[in-house]
Amino acid sequence: MDSATLATAAERLLAAYSSGKPIDPLTTTYEGMDLADAYEIQLLQIRSLTAAGRQIKGHKVGLTSVAMQKQLGVDQPDYGHLLDDFFYLEHMAIPTGRFLQPRVEPEIAFVLKRALRGPGVTVHEALAAVDFVLPALEIVDSRIKDWRIGLLDTIADNASSGGVVLGSTPTDVSAVDLRLTGCTFHKNGELFATGAGGAVLGSPLNSLVWLANTVGALGITLEAGHVVLPGSVTPMAPVEPGDTFTATFAGLGSVTARFAKEQS
Repeated sequence: MDSATLATAAERLLAAYSSGKPIDPLTTTYEGMDLADAYEIQLLQIRSLTAAGRQIKGHKVGLTSVAMQKQLGVDQPDYGHLLDDFFYLEHMAIPTGRFLQPRVEPEIAFVLKRALRGPGVTVHEALAAVDFVLPALEIVDSRIKDWRIGLLDTIADNASSGGVVLGSTPTDVSAVDLRLTGCTFHKNGELFATGAGGAVLGSPLNSLVWLANTVGALGITLEAGHVVLPGSVTPMAPVEPGDTFTATFAGLGSVTARFAKEQS
């Protein structure tokens, strides 16, 4: 894709945010689109948003489960950016109408105390950079109609990022075995799914290492104070106005996201 076409694709996704109307998959619109194109479309949007005053507050990793990778025919995760206005307070009503097609996933969030920059980051270096972990609920969203996404579509769409709710119980990463940390995920008081940290590339820590090395090769640093969402430990749940979701992680506590009853 040439630079003008890349810019047009980025503008169409940005317009979907503001209009609330999802678009057709980019891969059906732009023949020959490849992985580098998809990430460039994502970055063009991030540059536009930060130029307008938004701030990057972290990153997310997606496609971390074997099942999702098989479904999309890929052998590695993808990543997106978390912006300042993606963060919502626990228990406070989230405006459902801000999203197009929201879904919720439970995750174990890392908060960094020092910068991480790859390539070459090891597991022990990643551990040393973590300040604490938190229970989290990611709000995933898609600007692509009916979630008809492939790998390139979701990458271009900032890895289907939408929002995040962080819990309020920080835990030292050395106090828990992230691989074995179990999770119960409830929707409106009923059990929706269960999972464990091992569903995320064998351990959420592996996801953090992968992210640091992948973005580091592109000249991007994971900054101190930033949040990293390493991937969901269960399937994602669809959202309707008025829904409440709670994820409870063994040894980490719980986190609750409540959506406003009205779309606005």
